[in-house]
Amino acid sequence: MSFNNTNTDILIAGAFAAFAVDLLVYPLDTIKTRLQSPNYKRLYTNPSTSAVNRSLFRGLYQGIGSVILATIPSSGAFFTTYEGTKSILGHTSLPTPITHSVASSAGELVSCFILTPAEVLKQNAQMVSHSPRSPSSNKIFDGNATIRALRKFNSPTQLWRGYTALAGRNLPFTAMQFPMFEHLRTSIHAYRKRRGVATGSMWETALVTAISAGSAGSVAAVITTPIDVVKTRIMLSAADSDQPRGEAQQKIVKEIEAQGRDAKAEIEKAQQAARGGRAGGLAVGREILRTEGVKGLFRGGALRGLWTALGSGLYLGVYESGRRYLEGRRVEAS
Repeated sequence: MSFNNTNTDILIAGAFAAFAVDLLVYPLDTIKTRLQSPNYKRLYTNPSTSAVNRSLFRGLYQGIGSVILATIPSSGAFFTTYEGTKSILGHTSLPTPITHSVASSAGELVSCFILTPAEVLKQNAQMVSHSPRSPSSNKIFDGNATIRALRKFNSPTQLWRGYTALAGRNLPFTAMQFPMFEHLRTSIHAYRKRRGVATGSMWETALVTAISAGSAGSVAAVITTPIDVVKTRIMLSAADSDQPRGEAQQKIVKEIEAQGRDAKAEIEKAQQAARGGRAGGLAVGREILRTEGVKGLFRGGALRGLWTALGSGLYLGVYESGRRYLEGRRVEAS
């Protein structure tokens, strides 16, 4: 299905879709980040029972401000690049799946450059913890978390440390998702036409797109979870000045020893994770595999699959229906 859209239509539709997804799916992303953190057990589980404590679910919208500001232009840049590249390659003899993979990869490289600083800041803000008695502990939207996370960085260049990791995750993800998405969407529309139930309405476009994108996104998300875990570790360690020292470190040692664990080994593990901001993704992945096994590489995979299914379905559903709505408005006005 094709639309006669201007670049402005694409930018507006992409920005609106990104804004809607950020607001609705962000809490699941925060929980996923915390699950994948190297400090998950220490910060979010009960020492005596190993059960998840309430702090895992506090401040679920921490860091959302920076993401909204960056996601809107990055999404517009992605879709503009994606649609433009797809249009150019459509005149070649390349197979359709290859065209969609190349176009989505080109869009991601542009989008990731804009999004990386906000993504690094967001994930560090998601990990900011508060005392249960702190006034900020019960806030849904906590702007102070973003400010506290920003103070950890000594140089603006630290905010781009995760670009390679973000692109390394998003490139295979979109290269898998978009060909599956386009194939599913085309197949569903063709099936409905054969059955004589196609309406051609904007709501049909939105629903078919959402189902196709959600299904394709969830599959791609689960497969790329190990890359996502590595990306999370690298971004959380980008602010290397946040390592505990002095009394703070002594307090952590006591907490770890009270749980019957080796404090020296735990601290060394955290320091190794912190060095991941400068280490390559492959080195970080090997360290996770060595210390946590295959399970560590797939931590948060089920939740990632769930929120990606919801997010991708909503994201592309709103985007496609938005494009159609804007085109209709423009045609009526002309």
